[in-house]
Amino acid sequence: MALLPIDLAMRAPRRASARLLWLWRSMASRLLLLTLVFVAVPVLLYDQFQRADEASQQLLLKSAQRQGELIARALEPELLGVDRTALPSLSIALARYGDDRTRLKLLVRPRVAASGNATTASGAKAGPEPFFYVAAAPSLSTADIDAERRLLLEQGVLDRLGSSCAGNATLAMRVPHAEGGEEVLSSITPIKTSFGCWALVTSHATEAYISSSIGRPYWSTPAVQAAAAIYLAMAALVLAVLAGIWRNLNRFGDLARRIVGGEDVPDQESGNASFAARNTVPELAGVAEDFDRLVSTLRDSAQSLRRAAEDNAHAFKTPIAVIRQSVEPLRRALPAENARSQRALTMIEKSLDKLDGLVSFARRMDEAAADLLAPARRRVDLSSLVERMAGGYTGLLAERRLHMRSRIDAGLVVRASEETLETIVENLVENAVSFSPADGTVSVRLTRVGSCTELVVDDEGPGVDPANLERIFERYFSHREPGRGMPEDEAAAHQAGAAHFGIGLWIVRRNIEAFGGRVRAENRPTGGLRMTVTLPLAA
Repeated sequence: MALLPIDLAMRAPRRASARLLWLWRSMASRLLLLTLVFVAVPVLLYDQFQRADEASQQLLLKSAQRQGELIARALEPELLGVDRTALPSLSIALARYGDDRTRLKLLVRPRVAASGNATTASGAKAGPEPFFYVAAAPSLSTADIDAERRLLLEQGVLDRLGSSCAGNATLAMRVPHAEGGEEVLSSITPIKTSFGCWALVTSHATEAYISSSIGRPYWSTPAVQAAAAIYLAMAALVLAVLAGIWRNLNRFGDLARRIVGGEDVPDQESGNASFAARNTVPELAGVAEDFDRLVSTLRDSAQSLRRAAEDNAHAFKTPIAVIRQSVEPLRRALPAENARSQRALTMIEKSLDKLDGLVSFARRMDEAAADLLAPARRRVDLSSLVERMAGGYTGLLAERRLHMRSRIDAGLVVRASEETLETIVENLVENAVSFSPADGTVSVRLTRVGSCTELVVDDEGPGVDPANLERIFERYFSHREPGRGMPEDEAAAHQAGAAHFGIGLWIVRRNIEAFGGRVRAENRPTGGLRMTVTLPLAA
C-alpha cells in the first residue's frame, strides 16, 4: 500500500523525535554531555570569580595606597629638615608606623643627583643618581633589600618616580625573602623635600595579601588550586563511574558478538568467556549472571530443537519407508486390469511422497529455528566452498541440459556456519536451475565489494512478477507452474511439488540476516532472476 504525502510528512517528525530520544538515552551521549558540562562550568565560574577577585584586589591596593599616603604625610615634617647626618636615625621614626603586618621602607634620591648637573672626574656629565635605601621597619637583611630594589628597578618604578617625584602609585609585586616567605609590595608614595626625592614603599605580609592574587595569576592562588583539585577529583570520580559502566556494557556487547559469532561459549564453572567473568561493576553482577543463564538456555534450546528435529524425522520416515516397501508387493499381486485398485495404490504412493516431503520440511524448519537461536560460526573460506559446490552440479546440469558459468575470487573468508552456507548456496543454485529453460545458463559470481563479499546467482528463467520480488522470501510462498519452475510431466511435477513448500528462500534470508548479511532479488534486464547475497568479510 503506497504512503500518501501526508503520511510521509507525519512520519518525518516522529523519526526525528525517535532519534533525539535515542541520543538522550544513549550512555555515550550522556557521558559526552556530562564531560562538556564539567568543562564549561569551571570556565564560566572562573571568569566570574576572577572578576570578583580583581575587585577585591583593587580594594586591597586602594587601602594600602591610602595607608601609604597617611604615613607619608605623617613622616613629611620629620623629613623636611633632614640632612645626611640624620639619615641613620630615620629608622626610629619609621618604626613608629610599621609593624609585622605593615612593613615600611624609605628610599631617597639626593637632590644633587636629581639635578643632573653633577660631573665626573673627567668633566663629563654624570648620569642620574639611583635611589638609596635609608631605613626599614621592621629591619630587613641586605639581600632582601637588594632583591626589592632590583625588582623596582626592573619594573621601572623608581625611574618613573625619580623623574617627577610625584604621584602615589599602587604596586602589585611579590618579593621573596632570603630566609623564606614573601611579602607583597602594595604602594609607593613620593615625598619631595629640599634634601631630595623620598619614596615610601609600603608592603604587607598578612594572610589577606599573601593568599590573594596580587602579583600573580588568579589560578595560582591556593584557594583556586584547592577548589580546582576538589572539582577535578569529583569530576574524575563521576566520569570514572560512568566510563566504567560504559566500558562494562561494551565488554558485554563484545562478548555477546563473540558468542553470536561462535568464538566463545560461556562456561559458568570455569568462568571463561562468561558475562560474570568480564563484569567489573559489582552492581551489574546479577545482570551478568542472568545473561549467562540466558545464553545457556538458548544454547540448550537450540540443541533440543536439533535433537527433536532429528528424532521426529527418523520416527516418521521409518513407518513411511515401511509403507512404501509394502505397496510394491501389493501392486505386483493385484491384476493390472483392476483399475480401481491400481488407482488406490497410486494415491497411496502420492500421499507417501507428500508426507515424506512434509517430514523433511518440518525438519528443515526446526533446524532453521535452532540456527537462529544459537548459530554456530567460525571462519569459512567462502571462495573454496562456492567453487566446490559449483563443481558438484555437473551431473544435475547435464541432466537438465544446462550450462554453468562461474567467476570466483579467491581468499574470501566469512564468519559463519559452513553447513548453513552450503544450504544457502544449494537453495540459490537449485532455485536457479529449476527455473532455467533447456540450454540455459546459470551464472555464479563471488567477488569482494569493500569490506563485504557478494555472491550473485543469475538464471535465464522467466523471472518474477515485480510485485512478488519481496514475497518470494516469505514463508510458504511458492509460485510455480508447468514450464515455470515446475516440470511439464505430471509425474515429475507431482514429485517436484512434494519437495517445494515455499521455505527455501525464506531460510536463505533468515540465515543470511543471522550472519549479519542481506539478500535481495531483482529481475535481469536481459531476462531471468538475479539473487544477490552480501556478507561481511571476517576480520
